[in-house]
Amino acid sequence: MAKRKICVSTDVVECGLAFRFVLMQRGRERQAILIRFQGMVYGYLNECAHIPIELDYNLGDVFDLSGQYLVCSTHGAYYDPRNGLCLGGPCSGQRLQSIAVFEQNEAIWLTKEGISNE
Repeated sequence: MAKRKICVSTDVVECGLAFRFVLMQRGRERQAILIRFQGMVYGYLNECAHIPIELDYNLGDVFDLSGQYLVCSTHGAYYDPRNGLCLGGPCSGQRLQSIAVFEQNEAIWLTKEGISNE
């Protein structure tokens, strides 16, 4: 499996600011984020499921005040950090687009495929 190193593991803090990065999808640059929640790392396109604008108004600030949900700073939609499911707001029931990432050897990696089909 081809892979690309995104960052070192310590760059993604539990319920902290998201780590922002760029990936290529179908020849186009896309903004993406990594988050850590309950010890696991998750990757998503940095786009609200309602309207594709970045979740974070302040760079990397995607967790709500409780640290339990991801929230779109524009629409107020909130998402389950573990699977990107919108739990409330204008896109309830839709999902953030997940990115195939994994953590290994104190780094976080993007697989060659990058975008998950979930």
